[in-house]
Amino acid sequence: MSSRALSFGAVAEAYEQFRPGYPTALRDLVLDYAGGPIRTALEIGAGTGKATRLFAAAGTAVTATEPDPAMLAELRRQVPGSTAVRAAFEELAPGQTYDLVYAAAALHWTKPEGRWPRVAAMLVPGGVFASFGGPVRPAEPAVERIVDEARSAFMDTDEIPSPDGTPPGHSMQWPGTELQQSGQFTDVRQAEIERRLTMSAAGYIGHLSTISAYLELPPADRERLFRRLEQTLPEAIEIDARIIAHLARRL
Repeated sequence: MSSRALSFGAVAEAYEQFRPGYPTALRDLVLDYAGGPIRTALEIGAGTGKATRLFAAAGTAVTATEPDPAMLAELRRQVPGSTAVRAAFEELAPGQTYDLVYAAAALHWTKPEGRWPRVAAMLVPGGVFASFGGPVRPAEPAVERIVDEARSAFMDTDEIPSPDGTPPGHSMQWPGTELQQSGQFTDVRQAEIERRLTMSAAGYIGHLSTISAYLELPPADRERLFRRLEQTLPEAIEIDARIIAHLARRL
């Protein structure tokens, strides 16, 4: 696993504080797709447990896996009594199967080699795989320009490119593209949940402080960038926090 994938532990508390949680509409989308009860689930890269608590609240027994010890400790604080395992996805022992395997803004950190046979082997026949996430960015173009201009002195973009090179705007985004070609899954769907949030400038900068691209900056550069944003952003920011979900069923 890359150092970038393991960079979040240094900001585990900020991650919990500033990253948005997930709406019940997302859980409803997954449950409706499943078409039956989801009693057990395996979560890949659970972070501080924002998606863990979403599914646990519906009565699903979630086994949350997370390779970073600081993130795992925060998860255990936030979701007491949860089954939380310190492990990368590739380190999980085979054998146990689940009704649902899912990843919340974490699948891109897994290794591509053997990813889909491994996921399929962890699902019961007909079990569901779900991956969801999406960028959190200013909804107003003028505010987005402020962020882009401040960031441009330090990096071209803070986003992670599509792992398989699928261009933005394509009718099917990654990982749906890979799921369709895997030979392990059927009924691959892509869905979007519109969501708007309002954040303070400090809250938005706090969110940026938990993104790997900024965590990789030298501390002095990161501080300089965030100070510039503090000086130029409006006090309240409307945020486009839409969620893109991909769903598939094991053959």
